[in-house]
Amino acid sequence: MLNSTKMKTDQYGQIVLDENDVCDLIRQGRDLTEMRRIVVDPTVDIETMVHQVENVPDLVVHTFVDGSDQSVPDYDELAQRQWRMPEEYQQVDIAAHILELCGTDVELQRVGEELLLYQERNMFDLLRYLKYLVDTMRENHVIWGVGRGSSVASYVLFLLGVHRVNSMHYDLDPREFLR
Repeated sequence: MLNSTKMKTDQYGQIVLDENDVCDLIRQGRDLTEMRRIVVDPTVDIETMVHQVENVPDLVVHTFVDGSDQSVPDYDELAQRQWRMPEEYQQVDIAAHILELCGTDVELQRVGEELLLYQERNMFDLLRYLKYLVDTMRENHVIWGVGRGSSVASYVLFLLGVHRVNSMHYDLDPREFLR
């Protein structure tokens, strides 16, 4: 991996590369795919640098912004816009998919209310990713827990298979999860 002792980190613990670090990695022929994302100092034109080198894979490149200028909500918003999933999942009409999983009018009502809460919070990409994650785990016969914490209050997550607690049966309020 990288020699993190000589490199600085940001307030989130991610290694921040300066121009010399990026040049060293490229010169050493390092496999940049081992880094899921690169956080760089804003003075580095990494897009130009990376694209000048042949056979460099598509990377998610984050521009580092000084911690004093970037709030945690801003960082979270940036991170939530960059989901790594196949294109087919990115294009799923997740609301329509979840509504199709409903069997009764009562379920449709509950799901409609929850989907509005997810939409207000810009969380449809999260739901798409969770569909991808559950599908992938099922395909690979991965076993996961029954559910825990406030997430079991979401009937939408129950329908997606994220957990196995029917929140409608236990009359759990979805606002417990989506605060």
